[in-house]
Amino acid sequence: MAKRTVKKLAKETNAAERLGKALAKRTKCELIEVLVEFARDDRSLLRRLEAQFEVEAPPKELVAATRQAIADATDFDEREINYNFDYDYEAYEQVKRNLTELVKLGQLRAAMELSLELMKQGSYQMEMSDEGLMSHDIEECFKPVLKAIKKCDIPKDEKIAWCDAMHKSDRVGCICRQELETLKKSISHA
Repeated sequence: MAKRTVKKLAKETNAAERLGKALAKRTKCELIEVLVEFARDDRSLLRRLEAQFEVEAPPKELVAATRQAIADATDFDEREINYNFDYDYEAYEQVKRNLTELVKLGQLRAAMELSLELMKQGSYQMEMSDEGLMSHDIEECFKPVLKAIKKCDIPKDEKIAWCDAMHKSDRVGCICRQELETLKKSISHA
């Protein structure tokens, strides 16, 4: 049997360098148009650009963007149930950034509502995976909300009801369990 020989490339080219040279010839307006067009079609790219350039949004848009990020972060292929499937780390990062921003903007109740949504969908994603590798990402999203609830002036009974709702929404029974119990006790004894 004859051996196959691989022909070496005469010269390896760097696509990124070529792209950089081509982009350098374009106007600023052309580049902005292309970036915005690509971002409209690719939520992952949109998230990366928003994070890179610290794009601010009004609370209503921030809530909608957070809902979409929760849906993207917790999405999985049902054919991969009981496997360590891939998930969107960047979407979880956006959820955390957005919840933090909502808290800063004084929109704690909206952040609490979105946290409940994340708990429901994130714990379902964990339940469907083999090892629940996304648990750390989910818990990181809740930290700014938990911290804000400790210090806010929302009535005690509303805070306790939220802690209870978070527990009930946790399908795996372990996401921020200790933090929620500690928060509930501190609220009850205050």
